[in-house]
Amino acid sequence: MKISFLGIDVTEGKVKYRDDKLNSLVEKFLPQKISPFFVEVVKEDFQHADCIVVTKEKVLDLLIIDIDKMETRLQNSKDEPEKQLVQKCLQNLEMEIPLCDAAFSPQEMLLLRGLAPLSLKPTVVTEGPMDVNDFIKKALEKSNMIFFYTAGKKEVKAWPVVKDLPVVECAGKIHSDLERGFIKAEIVNTADFLTVHNMQEAKIKGLVKLVDRDYLVQDGDILDIRFNV
Repeated sequence: MKISFLGIDVTEGKVKYRDDKLNSLVEKFLPQKISPFFVEVVKEDFQHADCIVVTKEKVLDLLIIDIDKMETRLQNSKDEPEKQLVQKCLQNLEMEIPLCDAAFSPQEMLLLRGLAPLSLKPTVVTEGPMDVNDFIKKALEKSNMIFFYTAGKKEVKAWPVVKDLPVVECAGKIHSDLERGFIKAEIVNTADFLTVHNMQEAKIKGLVKLVDRDYLVQDGDILDIRFNV
């Protein structure tokens, strides 16, 4: 994940996200390997970023790029629905509202994605300074991202996914074979798991659920996939 920023004093580069859930699982399992989540933090590379974080006082520096693009599009467009959409975008941008925070119909969104304005990307507008991990947390929240985990003695790993992703698709993030041969998944949420000593006790106490492929993975879920290829 690449996060672009403007107006914030953070260091560019690869940054490890401070993940309290992951750290708690590491304390439980004492694994041979730990695989946390890293992001790339870059200054003003909006075009290639997955998410943008900008201070309120600098937000117009970002939005002016979209305003210029939309004004040019308005001058050149001969399509009336597109012109109406562009005018709607300009109204929001001139009120300093990033387009990701404006209300659009599914049909408008389809057309708008083709125009690719920068502020349609998840854009966090912050009031003041923040440390790098708060910065990443806000970017993840704005991007509608959560984490699930795989955990054991060999490795504890954090997996970022979009919220409300079915477990079968999460299995595919781990390995394509797990999605292709998916049978069931054993799920226990980290919050529940931390109340017991180990996975065996979690099963005895009924904290572990056996779910089908359409189960929507929740933030903090620990996954164990049953599969057959």
